[in-house]
Amino acid sequence: VKINAVQNMLKKSIQYIKIGVFLLCIFSSLPAQEFTIARIHYSGGGDWYGDPSSLPNLLNYLSANTPMKPKPEEVRIKLTDKELTSYPYLYMTGHGNIRLSEEEIIILREFLLRGAFLHADDNYGMNESFRREMKRVFPNKDFIELPHEHPLFQSYFDFPNGLPKVHEHDGNPPQAFGLFDKERIMVLYTFESDLGDGWEDEEVHKDPREIREKALQMGVNIVYFALTQ
Repeated sequence: VKINAVQNMLKKSIQYIKIGVFLLCIFSSLPAQEFTIARIHYSGGGDWYGDPSSLPNLLNYLSANTPMKPKPEEVRIKLTDKELTSYPYLYMTGHGNIRLSEEEIIILREFLLRGAFLHADDNYGMNESFRREMKRVFPNKDFIELPHEHPLFQSYFDFPNGLPKVHEHDGNPPQAFGLFDKERIMVLYTFESDLGDGWEDEEVHKDPREIREKALQMGVNIVYFALTQ
């Protein structure tokens, strides 16, 4: 038992070092700033602003339950904003249509290839348009489903069965997909899970505490994986 405890401590220490190195590399040429998540403001009619309390709750959960001390509020940004490169961790969600301009396609492709990370969480209804737009971003790449033993599911908390199920919708199992640049995941797509709903304030969806906790823990895993992969 003691050996396992020491191994877990060493594992966490290595994670913290990796995160520190990552943030140092990303922000070394930028003004000093704390880590946060940038929500993409896209066109097409979909509710890019959906689940407004989700990201602040995730950021606060990170601060309260890990050594990370991110900013407590998200950033909302368009892909054409000049400040985009200050935010290498991007987030996208919604229920409806997503449409990116040709300029946005080029910007997003170049940013992701330079090391940025995008987490897209289907809030039920964006699957078709999101996959269409990602095919425009990377015409020669296909989403690959991540198996339950993928490091994403053990990066901080253990999820031996993969993504948690927050909302049922069609009753299908939750799935995680990745778009890769060699071994690195550039785009993580969480589907049929609805993590963002689980991150929302408790009174919004009235999800059980256990479900919300699992959703927030999975959010921590995604952040830690993105910063250490």
